[in-house]
Amino acid sequence: MAIELGQADTAPKRVDAPARPRLRLDMRIQLGSSAIGVNERMLFTERLVLLLDTGVSLVEALKAMQSQTEDARITAILGSLADALSEGKSFSAALSRHPEMFSQTYVSLVGAAEEGGFLPQVLQQLHSMDEKHTQMRAAIVSALSYPAFLVVFSIVVVIFVLVVIFPKFHDLFESMHGDLPGPTLVLMFASGFLRNYWMQTALLAGAGLWWLLAWLKTPAGALLIDKLKMRTPLVKDIFVQIYLSQTLGVIGMSLANGVPVAVALKASQDVVKNAIFGRFLESLRINVNEGRGIAAGFNESAFVPPMVRQMIATGEQTGNLAKVMTRVADFYARELNRRITIFAKAIEPIMLLVMGVVVGLIVAALILPIFKLSRAIH
Repeated sequence: MAIELGQADTAPKRVDAPARPRLRLDMRIQLGSSAIGVNERMLFTERLVLLLDTGVSLVEALKAMQSQTEDARITAILGSLADALSEGKSFSAALSRHPEMFSQTYVSLVGAAEEGGFLPQVLQQLHSMDEKHTQMRAAIVSALSYPAFLVVFSIVVVIFVLVVIFPKFHDLFESMHGDLPGPTLVLMFASGFLRNYWMQTALLAGAGLWWLLAWLKTPAGALLIDKLKMRTPLVKDIFVQIYLSQTLGVIGMSLANGVPVAVALKASQDVVKNAIFGRFLESLRINVNEGRGIAAGFNESAFVPPMVRQMIATGEQTGNLAKVMTRVADFYARELNRRITIFAKAIEPIMLLVMGVVVGLIVAALILPIFKLSRAIH
């Protein structure tokens, strides 16, 4: 961006900003019962950058955005920001009053930009970071949506066959009970159980699902999920790439804008919601505090790819750590999209095959007794 904001409008002294801010980038934040998501923050940042690039002062830009916004929540936040700036507070201090929309990462980087006089550039970088995270999340959801649909559809088909189709053959199968194959007997039992105890089954399944979801929110359940993410073959590689992309992107951007290494590492810990990966990041912070450097921590980790270790070591030696981390983060973001695409293409035929096998077994359990009875009659 070509325009830099004057000190009077955009970079007052940061009297209210904390000395060692905690950085955090949340994809979705709660405000009472309503949620302000990353899309709203992206729109705010993009519009603000456009207005600042035209030479409008920060206060005027916020007031203009307030008059053009229909969402009452965003309007109230914009009004509060404009009032705080009019009172002489810094932009970062004003943003820190609204954690429901602005993460600590956002606030701290804006504060660093105010001190350096390059607010539009940092706002553009924050918008790009949110955009990358949104695209990554959309790619993952898109890759998993079709397999999830196939699983649900298969379950519905199986229940339909057991509840609607099997009862039509009940009398026939009962008459030849002793000669029925094992799969047919199992499906007959399942069909009768579902028809006779459907309410109890539904209540039990609902209670079981509720208990499972509640348990997964406990520390023990969350830790189990984190371990599965980091240790399950194939899945592990995808999650490691996600965490590395997010972590290196935040650290690289923070370092490039003057945020201390220790604070940047704390930011990456808050970004990645995985206890196992968080221990690795904590070890990095300990290495930095002990003066060993950040590259030593990467070299000690078993799940960090050799290429990343070499790049981080080179960046630390040459003093280009921020640039190197940003490039590695971008590389892994592209690699992740490619891997997710391959994963989605590979899992679709597998799911169709599994679905076909399940349906085929059910059909065979229906047809085999009929063939057997037909041969006996002839």
